[in-house]
Amino acid sequence: MRLKRWDQLPEYMKNEKVRLYYEMLKRRQWDLLLKRVMDLVMALILTVILSPVMLILAVCIKLDSRGPVFFRQKRITRYGKVYRIFKFRTMIADADKKGPAVTAAGDSRITRMGNLLRKCRLDELPQLFNVISGDMSFVGTRPEVKKYVDAYSDEMFATLLLPAGITSRTSIAYKDEDEVMEKYLRETGSTVDEVYIRYVLPEKMKYNLDYLKKFSIFGDIKVMIDTVFAVIR
Repeated sequence: MRLKRWDQLPEYMKNEKVRLYYEMLKRRQWDLLLKRVMDLVMALILTVILSPVMLILAVCIKLDSRGPVFFRQKRITRYGKVYRIFKFRTMIADADKKGPAVTAAGDSRITRMGNLLRKCRLDELPQLFNVISGDMSFVGTRPEVKKYVDAYSDEMFATLLLPAGITSRTSIAYKDEDEVMEKYLRETGSTVDEVYIRYVLPEKMKYNLDYLKKFSIFGDIKVMIDTVFAVIR
């Protein structure tokens, strides 16, 4: 998982604020290599172990509501690459065409089974396939849809130096993001997209950028352990 040369980065990433993070990560090339090895080995092992669980969940999703088992959506990962994320479907069919890309508490598009999956974060399990393909990592900035990436500040583009992640310090801090969104919606009267871009995204990015500054393989392991405890709680 070596970094690209600076001159190979997308033009919109080549600014002085991103350069600071780039130089930090360049000094962590060995950790970056270990990160990819750990991702691949763990993803393969967990896919085999959890395949019976994923099969049971797939059947439950089909029995609960009409639509496909998986939710596939275009997201942005390392260097601005567009890929299709794998998640268990937690909303009604074609929900992305019937509302915003982020949800608030009480979103009527969420199914009964989907509500359970979200609480336990079991909807994230199919992202193991994305980790195996190299589009995602276990730890990293949560992948956003293009319209939210287009709203990034110069510094926020630094998060695209590494693959998108299944979990992060941000995910732990914002495990109840639906409720946070609902609070801002009540207070501001803005739309879901406006609230996310103006209030939630900047706060989440503080955690993501801090992760880049402190990146290490041992830090990733600690985030994964803390995520398990956060889900249990």
